[in-house]
Amino acid sequence: MYFNVQTMAKARKFPHTYVIIFYLILFSAFLTWVIPGGRFERTIMEINGTEREVIADDSFVYTESQPQTWQVFSAFFDGFVDKADIIVFILMIGGAFWIMNHSKAIDVGILSFLRRARRLENKRTIRRLGVDNIIVTLIVLLFSIFGATFGMSEETIAFVIIFVPLSISMGYDSITGLYMCYVAAALGFAGALLNPFTIGIAQGLSHLPLFSGIEYRFFCWVVINIVGIAWILRYMHRIRKHPQKSPVYEEDAYWRNRQEESTEAVKLETPKSAWVSWIILTAVFTYCAFALPTTRLTVGNASVVWPVFPVLAVAFAIGGYFSLRKSVHFFILNMLSFTILMLIVGVMGYGWYVMEIATLFMALGIFSGISMDYSPNTITRLFLEGVKDITGAALVVGLAGGIIIILNNGQIIDTLLHNVSGAMADMGKVATVGSMYLMQTAINVFIPSGSAKAALTMPIMSQFSDLIGLSRQATVMAFQFGDGFTNMITPTSGVLIGALGVAKIPFNKWVKWVTPLMIILVILGFLLLIPTVTMQLNGF
Repeated sequence: MYFNVQTMAKARKFPHTYVIIFYLILFSAFLTWVIPGGRFERTIMEINGTEREVIADDSFVYTESQPQTWQVFSAFFDGFVDKADIIVFILMIGGAFWIMNHSKAIDVGILSFLRRARRLENKRTIRRLGVDNIIVTLIVLLFSIFGATFGMSEETIAFVIIFVPLSISMGYDSITGLYMCYVAAALGFAGALLNPFTIGIAQGLSHLPLFSGIEYRFFCWVVINIVGIAWILRYMHRIRKHPQKSPVYEEDAYWRNRQEESTEAVKLETPKSAWVSWIILTAVFTYCAFALPTTRLTVGNASVVWPVFPVLAVAFAIGGYFSLRKSVHFFILNMLSFTILMLIVGVMGYGWYVMEIATLFMALGIFSGISMDYSPNTITRLFLEGVKDITGAALVVGLAGGIIIILNNGQIIDTLLHNVSGAMADMGKVATVGSMYLMQTAINVFIPSGSAKAALTMPIMSQFSDLIGLSRQATVMAFQFGDGFTNMITPTSGVLIGALGVAKIPFNKWVKWVTPLMIILVILGFLLLIPTVTMQLNGF
């Protein structure tokens, strides 16, 4: 009996993430042998003021097959090249936050935040609702708004390192921490309101007014978030009572041990070097205030010109001064807050992407070290320790990128799209929009980029919808839901793999946990699509 039990336990052991990725690469290579090659002709069009590569009408042709063999090994290298920006971003974030973690600033901030939050339990209404429930709900809504408006995605990796320790300190697990930022942003992405990278491009390619139909999309966003928030609150309630029931209880020992170490007495003091950092950064903000007196912030189709840097310069000078009077730890937290504000300003006002954001957090790490009066050698050593700690996550991102490389080199993605779209020709409206939704969901596994998928599918789907009398807006909604939900589970998403790596959550355990939620959301997406073809909706 003992032998059988042990044998069965070994048999049920889930493969390592690296093994899963290699299997997927092999399967992708197999598909290149059974699916004929094909391609669409591409043309350059200006979509909402930006040039995009789109598919030319009726341009699909079969091409000579390109079966992949030994390329499964070179795909690893090519994957690292293709995902270099995400990899560098993860390494920079890891190094910068390691310096911050060594300063104990985040730990001091979390303890201070929780003390203040617990005081709210004295109020009867808040006590009934639950302080933790309110905190998590507000954080989820905030990041969902970020995902719905300016398409926050890669940026969430930086927040994982903040919210996972917060979740552990509150008595929950790393999954809860990941949910608060990454999954919340994905929910907003799926229920996108003003996301220029998905809705903006998809509507532009479909020749629809930019962000039209926002009334019904807002309703969908509300419904999606109600379901998402209810799911995590229910899970939190169970984990709070029985922490061992968390699927990542063993993995979270890393975070719990770090929390125990951080509970040691921290001496609240302010080195002279912290004042030097404040002076330097205040000077930098002041320079930016004069060089960039106004900034045009764009959210969707709306924009506003605002004196961002003059306001930030004054706020940082005042906030930095009073935080330094408390301790250097609060000053570092102040720098973190302004780093996040700069991230939002950079994305909304100046089109920043991962390289600019990585540089921003790199500066945060360096100035955190300077403020703590660390020597240059100490800062370098701590940064390298952080890079070493996060290297596993960066490697997984590069390896996962090899899947896309194989499919692209095999020239089968266009073939799959062409054949699937043709198979929907004889379906009714509800069945067709549902099939479009499932197709977009499936394609998201192979093409995680919302912008790329819109450019690939919408020129075909929008014209196909005209032939069967289907609203183009409904087609956009099918793309929107299909693009958003599966971002939480697809192994080809560098952002998901990176976020899981930072949170130290194994991919197999994440898939097992999130699959029930995914099924609910996918079904919900289909139900929300039905009114787009059966009811008269504004913008449809």
